[in-house]
Amino acid sequence: RSIALQLGAEGAAVVVADVDEPAGEETVRMIEAGGGRADLAPTDVRVVEEVQRMVATARRSFGGLDIIINNAGGTPEPHFPAAPPAHWGATLDLNLRGPMLATQAALEAMRPGGGVVVNIASTAGLGYGAYVSPEYGAAKAGLIRFTTSLASLGDEIGVRVNCLVPDWIGTERAAGEFAAMSETERASTPAPIPMDEVVGAVLRLVTDEGLAGRVMVLRPGKPGYLIDADRRE
Repeated sequence: RSIALQLGAEGAAVVVADVDEPAGEETVRMIEAGGGRADLAPTDVRVVEEVQRMVATARRSFGGLDIIINNAGGTPEPHFPAAPPAHWGATLDLNLRGPMLATQAALEAMRPGGGVVVNIASTAGLGYGAYVSPEYGAAKAGLIRFTTSLASLGDEIGVRVNCLVPDWIGTERAAGEFAAMSETERASTPAPIPMDEVVGAVLRLVTDEGLAGRVMVLRPGKPGYLIDADRRE
């Protein structure tokens, strides 16, 4: 919602794609109350037809599609290997297949004049240590590599695909979890990243025309940094 509101304030006509229709309607009202333009596309990004309808809404309501932010995500318990295949498979669909479906649909709409795709991954997709949700870590790692694999689209069809990799984001839930920690726990845990920093990073990836196929990491208390495109492990 914060990203949608800021894009609306910057002059973008926003299609709010939300699996929670009442929440999506509220976001539309908030954008319009600020003088922006918005429409709602109830969307479950795991469903091909709903993703296609989301893109069609942008073309019908506002004449085209220039920017898409793939930020639907989550990892409900239980986790692999305790979770049954259908459960952890749904997490893969939400966090990896969904952005791939949306990107594919967006590319067709953007092809006439170019555009920007920003995928929101997570630091869960970085590193080599143990992680509580292997399916989520694998999906976010895949999303990062998916992004960099599309770097050439900037030159080929004028569509720049970039990826933001944030750590713990300062949502209302995260703020509540941080506040509920003991003083000892809080002392050893970096505070969540303020939402305005996340939004600012997204806007940079959208507006900086020199960035294509790039990955920006955002950690608490530090400025965002780009991973070297030529990095090899």
